[in-house]
Amino acid sequence: MSMTSPNDDVVALAQRLLACPSVTPATGEVFEALEAMLLPLGFTVDRFVTGEAPDGPVENLLAWRTTGAGPHFAFAGHLDVVPPGPGWASDPFAPEIRGDLLYGRGAVDMKGSIAAFVAALSDLPDDPPGTISLIITGDEEGPATYGTLALMDRMAARDLRPDFCLVGEPTSSQRLGDVVKIGRRGSVNMWISVAGSQGHVAYPHLADNPIPKLVRILTAIEAQVLDEGTDWFQPSNIEITDLEVGNPAHNVIPGKAIARISIRFNDQHSGASLIDRIKAIAATEGATVEARISGESFLTQPGALSDLVSGAIRDVTGVETELSTTGGTSDARFLSRICPVVEFGLNNATMHKLDEAVAVQDLRDLQRIYALVVGRALAKG
Repeated sequence: MSMTSPNDDVVALAQRLLACPSVTPATGEVFEALEAMLLPLGFTVDRFVTGEAPDGPVENLLAWRTTGAGPHFAFAGHLDVVPPGPGWASDPFAPEIRGDLLYGRGAVDMKGSIAAFVAALSDLPDDPPGTISLIITGDEEGPATYGTLALMDRMAARDLRPDFCLVGEPTSSQRLGDVVKIGRRGSVNMWISVAGSQGHVAYPHLADNPIPKLVRILTAIEAQVLDEGTDWFQPSNIEITDLEVGNPAHNVIPGKAIARISIRFNDQHSGASLIDRIKAIAATEGATVEARISGESFLTQPGALSDLVSGAIRDVTGVETELSTTGGTSDARFLSRICPVVEFGLNNATMHKLDEAVAVQDLRDLQRIYALVVGRALAKG
């Protein structure tokens, strides 16, 4: 079948997605818009809603098309966006071109990349052998409990396993293509609770102040040196992100004190090992620890996939790409469990900011890069 379709104007596609309000968790209209783009291209589209409160329900979209035996190339992304907040120069969900920029919430993170990938499908040669899939969630900016993980379960049930995956996160820093992510650090948050006994400050022998105990715990945690970094990862770090006592009275010894810490860690650690480490420190003062692992670290070793993406970037823009593992977490942390993954997308300078915007030329160049990446990936089969 021919890959030509009316869905080849990347700017128009981006505007259609940007016009759909889709604050996390995204649902409904924005998925309908993407589905309408994919159906004329011969994709089978599976939209589904899953999960329960408090982290659900969440809508997701899985689309695929197979045109003969060959590799399976997957593109992953998210249609949800963070709240725009007040102070925009124009309606954040009424996309507007001013000068060389297209404005709207999600322009770079990451509706623009999704539009570029859909438009790129029209640039492929006729009938490239293999499978192309899109793994699109409505909850990447939120808890992500029922997002990409649920999509991976759906893929497994349909025996859809990619050979490689490109995540369209906005990785570029100064120029389109200057940074490609080949890994990410892991993330774990912990809540340390120290129980005491409330009492009057004038009678400390009748009370048990939990604050000094918590201070000693945090001092010990601050003294931890997790590692010195690796060839591809910066050193792991522990940050104290909250302290809570809830004591409005100046003459009362509180009965409880809580601290929250956040650890970003490289591939020398696991979330579980770090939880055990903090629990051991907390136990010296009789404290308890609750934890939530947002994701483990991962690394896709430089090689065929990163070379493929870097080569396409060079051919379109002339930019020499830096391979990096910096930044926060992304859904690549999940997808890396099933296949090699790299992340590449638009310039991230305005993501999550007021007046988020993408350069129109970057959208067009990204479309060309994605087309080269997919075409060359399938040709390797």
